[in-house]
Amino acid sequence: MASTDPTAEGHHELVSRPHDAPGEGPVAEAEAEAAQISDPSRPLGPIGARFNRKSPFLVGMAGAAGVAVTYALVLVLDSARSVLILIGLALFIAIGIEPLVSWLVNRRFPRWLAVTTVFLTALGALGGLLAAAVPIVVEQGTQFMRQAPEYLRQAQDRSTWLGELDERFHLREGIENALDGGAGLLDAGVLVFGALTDFLVLVVLTVYFVADLPRIRTALYRLVPHSRRPRAILLGDEISAKVGGYVLGNLAISGIAGVLTLAWLLIFGVPYAVLLAVTVAVLDLVPVVGSIIGGALISLVALTVSFPVFLATVGFVIAYRVAEDYLLIPKIIGTAVKVPALVTVVAVLLGGALLGVVGALVAIPIAAAGLLLMKEVLLPRLDNA
Repeated sequence: MASTDPTAEGHHELVSRPHDAPGEGPVAEAEAEAAQISDPSRPLGPIGARFNRKSPFLVGMAGAAGVAVTYALVLVLDSARSVLILIGLALFIAIGIEPLVSWLVNRRFPRWLAVTTVFLTALGALGGLLAAAVPIVVEQGTQFMRQAPEYLRQAQDRSTWLGELDERFHLREGIENALDGGAGLLDAGVLVFGALTDFLVLVVLTVYFVADLPRIRTALYRLVPHSRRPRAILLGDEISAKVGGYVLGNLAISGIAGVLTLAWLLIFGVPYAVLLAVTVAVLDLVPVVGSIIGGALISLVALTVSFPVFLATVGFVIAYRVAEDYLLIPKIIGTAVKVPALVTVVAVLLGGALLGVVGALVAIPIAAAGLLLMKEVLLPRLDNA
């Protein structure tokens, strides 16, 4: 018979009081056994015996549950796609920043002070860049908007170089279609507000990820079976180091591209030099295609100065691209991320097709991680099969 004692052993003192519900006989017996298996080292008792996995009922339930869970997971991933992209990008950036934080920690900085130092330095550099560049960019952008009608008028005149380009490539028609089909002023404001909100969320998530990265790392490795955990730690840390080297190296190369482009455009008097240099630096973050788009953009603007300046700018773009591919990338990030050229192009194209710009940004380190796992795990197993 169930005990009516409110202090009966095995019944939690904060759950379902009073302890006198009818029909508690079998439960009271289980509570008495629960009190016996609970001790200070294991207050919730030891792990129970495994279920019989070969039971037809469990096999059928597992199959049905697997289909249902997979379908539900697909729906959740699709509905939360934008949020998951932000979370993944924040984690990617956090892993990229981690080498700087760990470098400071190795020099006796507390973790919190190392994270604060890195982010304050980054925010200070970004703030200084914005303070110096934004007024010029706004001014040059305003000038461009004022000159846009004149450029459209020249595009209608076939005797000008813009008219010749428009006749060949139908530039004016494409611009007008884009403007007609584009968002209105209110929609554009909503897009800008959404972009700023996403950026702030990205910054906050990155800060939290960097601050808690040691605990996140420990939690992830705890999910790996004990027998495989040492090997998983070696592979996982190597992949993290590759991501970190790639992120920091890519930022450095992008800065070099922006500075050299600015110097070239100022020397030859190409208009909107600062605006174009910032655009090239941002586009250069996207592997393979980013520098091509940036080079084409500054070459077209250089054509407004003169045809010789246009040819010289094309030569500069090609020379810098060769120097970046064969000098800067091997020296700065080549030791961290060794990915063949063919794999790089295919990865960037697939990443861009799946996730847009974000996919293109993370494609190369993901490809490097895949190559590492294939080399260290898949190929040895296949060789020994």
